[in-house]
Amino acid sequence: MRTSGTKRSAAAALAALTLVLTAGCDSSGEGGKVPTTTSAARADVLAVKIDNVAAARPPTGLEKADIVYVEQVEAGLSRILAAYSSDVPSVIGPVRSARETDLELLRQFDEPTLAYSGAQSALRPSIEAAPLDALPPSKAPNAYFRSGDRAAPHNLYLRPAKIPHAPTGVNAAEDIGLRFAASPPGGTPVNGRTVSYPSARFTFTWSTDRDQWLVSMDGTPARTASGDRLGAATVVLQNVDVRDSRFRDRGGNTSPFSATVGSGSAAVLRDGTSYDVAWERNTAESATDFTTQDGRPMTFATGQIWIVLVPK
Repeated sequence: MRTSGTKRSAAAALAALTLVLTAGCDSSGEGGKVPTTTSAARADVLAVKIDNVAAARPPTGLEKADIVYVEQVEAGLSRILAAYSSDVPSVIGPVRSARETDLELLRQFDEPTLAYSGAQSALRPSIEAAPLDALPPSKAPNAYFRSGDRAAPHNLYLRPAKIPHAPTGVNAAEDIGLRFAASPPGGTPVNGRTVSYPSARFTFTWSTDRDQWLVSMDGTPARTASGDRLGAATVVLQNVDVRDSRFRDRGGNTSPFSATVGSGSAAVLRDGTSYDVAWERNTAESATDFTTQDGRPMTFATGQIWIVLVPK
């Protein structure tokens, strides 16, 4: 279980020092005092692997995530990796097992915490070696609980306050270079887009009333635990290479690996418009850049971002 809180303590100490220095200096630099530049706050990311088969729906707390990653898993099904920083709900789930794709995605963030139900034994060394704080139930038993309203394994939930993990007010998307700003020029008006995996389907339909892309899964409107529609301000349909990994599930199905280091094309949906963009991520340690056809950084609508990893 995570007990030291080293990263948060260091960040808090730096913030406190910054406030002290700022309070002791006149911002104009008059009277012989040197003005001090404040340090920008950083995201402290909690990533949670969330189940996404029909028996696991509706999810709890997904609507509070800064970024929702959708990836293909065994048997052509889908699973979600949700990144939280600006806001963290009291309960998140249902929590499921980690995959190799998650480890590469999370290299974009600064030592995130990964909450997951477990992983096959062959993958565990890779998780332990990854630059993240791995947090399965065995390391934080008090942070997880089983719900009685659905059958296992779709009933494991996380209480982030028990880790502990608190919101930072800093959006995880901005922390990896995604910029919230007005729409770029160009684009094509669209009412919706659909992405299909062999055994899963996602549809994003533009709602002018809500200024969001309403999410449907497998032909059914996706909802929160309270019954509201799930919706995204921006949806990124990122075309990636999906190949077999060396891992298999208990049923003998090969785990697919979605490669997010490299380059390719994507469609960014925002404000009822689709933009054809290019994506590039040179190394696992770097973040993903999205650029418009004229070479400018793509901008995103304020709110939750869904990034769907689409097989090329």
